[in-house]
This record gives sequence, structure tokens and C-alpha cells, in this order.
Amino acid sequence: MAGMNRTAQPRRTPVTSAISYAGYRFPPDVISYAVWLYYRFPLSLRMVEELLAARGIELTYETVRRWAMKFGLDIARRIRSTALARGDKWHLDEVVVTINGKKHWLWRAVDQQGVVLDVLVQSRRDRHAARRLMRKLLRKHGRAPRVLVTDKLRSYAAANHDLGLNVEHRQHRGLNNRAENSHQPTRIREKVMRRFKSTRQLQRFASVHDQVANLFMHCRYHTDAKQKRALRAQAFEAWEGVTCTPMLDRLAA
Repeated sequence: MAGMNRTAQPRRTPVTSAISYAGYRFPPDVISYAVWLYYRFPLSLRMVEELLAARGIELTYETVRRWAMKFGLDIARRIRSTALARGDKWHLDEVVVTINGKKHWLWRAVDQQGVVLDVLVQSRRDRHAARRLMRKLLRKHGRAPRVLVTDKLRSYAAANHDLGLNVEHRQHRGLNNRAENSHQPTRIREKVMRRFKSTRQLQRFASVHDQVANLFMHCRYHTDAKQKRALRAQAFEAWEGVTCTPMLDRLAA
């Protein structure tokens, strides 16, 4: 990775094929709505089942789980491929997650706007783990950041040295609140789901959840009602584009 051009444009592979809902008993708008509820809000599978039942849609929480697994990653890839270029200031942080009594580390990178760039679940918290995260980020975004902000964990500086990256590296705990705060939604879901059962489940869930949150992140900012409604409408339109189906609520409106 040495000598990588920091001004190069991110290499994105556009997703052109539409998501297929063929073979399912329920219509596409119901499926995408259930997936949206599960990843957008801190709801358990049984809560999503009950919300759908209130609308007269009778299914089991196991059906919701299968839909989330089947369509979640495809939707996340489409969100990523259609997103604008991310910021050039990266905040990196890692948080411990206990799975089956064993400690694992959820590594996360966000840009200066709070957009989650990527997540990676690993069993270690050393230079090798930090290097693996950086390689994944560099491969997906096609460029190194202008500024890298981390806490004082020495693994980050060691990983930069191994990769030959010549970037401004700011190491200070107080500067990295943006990355640390990005872990909070995962912590909330961890409680709702009564802990994650495997590293694969955590990696899959976080990869989808964070991309869905990116799509709707501007709707939560403190703006006037008119602007908030406009941003929400844009987010819904983007969701309809990546899922290839209209929102159920918008159809009923």
C-alpha cells in the first residue's frame, strides 16, 4: 500500500442487478418493510412480528430473521455502491464484545461526518488486527485518508508503518468521540438481542445495520420540521431505490 495516492477516487463497483423477490409468498413491499424495521430501529425479531401483525400481516419472527439474512447484505451493498464519496478524515476505534464468554473486538471506522465507513469483528486487538482493518478500508475506498484519528492504542501507528502510509495521525482519546459514539447503537442492539451468538452474526448484523443508519442519518439532526421532512423523504426514496420496491407506509398514505 506504500505510496498510495491520497487524492485517488474511491473505487466502487456499481450494483446494477435488481433484487429479486421471486418465490416468496409475501409481496416485495412487505419484505423490504420488515427488513427496514429490523435494521432501522432497536427491535427484536418478535417485536417486528408484532408490528406487522398490527397491520394485518401475519408471519413468524423466524420469517423476519430469514428475510433479514437473505436481503440484508444485498441491500447494504447497494447502499454502499450508490453512496457519495466519503470524507477524508477517518476516525478509528475498537470496542470489546463478549460472545459465548470470549472477548472479541468490533473495529469501526467513521468519517468526519459520522458516516460509518466499515466494521470488522476480530479476536485480537494488536497491530495485525489494526492492519487488517486498514487494508480493508484502503481496498474499499481506493485511497488513504488525509487525517487519521485514533486513541492512543499503539497498534494503529504500527499498522500505518507496516503499510507504508504517510498520513497525519492524531492520537488522542478526546479527539475520537465521533468513533466512540458510533458504537452506541450496536450496544443497544446487543441488549435487545440478548448478546450476539457468534462473530459471524455480529459481522453480518453490523455490516447491514450501519449502512442502513448511514442512509437515514441526516434525518436525526436538529433541523426545522420542513427540512427534516425533506431529508426523510430523500432517505425513503433512496431506500426504495436500493430495495427495488416502494415503502409500505408510503403506499398506504
